[in-house]
Amino acid sequence: MATNDKSNNDFSERLNFEDALKQLEEIVHSLESGNVGLDESLRKYEQGVKLLRQSYELLQKAERRIELLSGVDAEGNPLTEPFDDSATIDAKEKRPRRRS
Repeated sequence: MATNDKSNNDFSERLNFEDALKQLEEIVHSLESGNVGLDESLRKYEQGVKLLRQSYELLQKAERRIELLSGVDAEGNPLTEPFDDSATIDAKEKRPRRRS
């Protein structure tokens, strides 16, 4: 079974954001159904946490790549500036954590 877990981990590392999100949704649905045993639930939960981390990292990379259009120069070329992610970080720090 360890080989299966390793192949799942390798596969999840190569997923794009949309595929990782789809797998996360499938895991949540499976866990919410209540039709999965304890061992399988724990395995799925661990896989979900890994996918969540990966998705978050992909989002952070995308944010860093975003550039804001700040105008055009005399020749009509767009002027851009790097995305300021500090506002996003500040908003996250001020937001209260959800409790289930």
